[in-house]
Amino acid sequence: MFDRDPLFWISLKNTLYYVAIMVPLTTIGSLLVAVLLNVKVPGMRVFRTIYYLPAVLSGIGVYMLWMMLLEPQSGLVNTVLGFVGIDGPNWLTDPAWTKNSLILMRLWAVGGGMLLYLAALQGVSEQLYEAAELDGAGHLRKFWHITVPMVTPVIFFDLVTSLIGGFQVFQEGYIMSADPSSPGSPMNSLLFFNLHMFNKAFKVFDMGYAMAMAWFLFLIAIAVTIFNMIASKYWVHYEGGDNR
Repeated sequence: MFDRDPLFWISLKNTLYYVAIMVPLTTIGSLLVAVLLNVKVPGMRVFRTIYYLPAVLSGIGVYMLWMMLLEPQSGLVNTVLGFVGIDGPNWLTDPAWTKNSLILMRLWAVGGGMLLYLAALQGVSEQLYEAAELDGAGHLRKFWHITVPMVTPVIFFDLVTSLIGGFQVFQEGYIMSADPSSPGSPMNSLLFFNLHMFNKAFKVFDMGYAMAMAWFLFLIAIAVTIFNMIASKYWVHYEGGDNR
């Protein structure tokens, strides 16, 4: 893996890039959308349903839909960008934009995480906000000093599960490759770690090598999870002041 397979490092780099950008953006996006949908206005249940729907759609169907939306010439995304004078990129055929395209697709489906944050926000006592208002706190200070600390257990859960799910990315690279006969194309920009492992196991039938890659990915995931568990003592706040 380390010396004789250059695609190993390419696939690892692609996966780490995807995880490093996707996880923070989806976590922040889910929390912000939940805050907006926690406002008590008429018809809010309709908006909550609309934002949650993408999280329950079938994976393959969603990938095919986004391939049409991101089509450079006739796709809806570039068409809308053209209306405001922006020349849209070749999303899934330009190696510089392929992984960012998948991250954009994931941001569209933040409804699953939003539901978790929405449940946590509804459990925050209104008395805390009222006390902060009496002290002169504005919306931003209330959000940073009350809302965020009270939902840190959910943020921690979402962070750990998103990291593990990010390391397991596979279907996107397999389905949305520019050349269906070459999964991971163009120029191996969508060759994620699991996709490379799949190719080794089921295309060249090198099961031993694929198992070694699986163990390496497991060690990375468990190391990141242990680090998060240790670091959580310093920023995760549980009700009653217990940080364990």
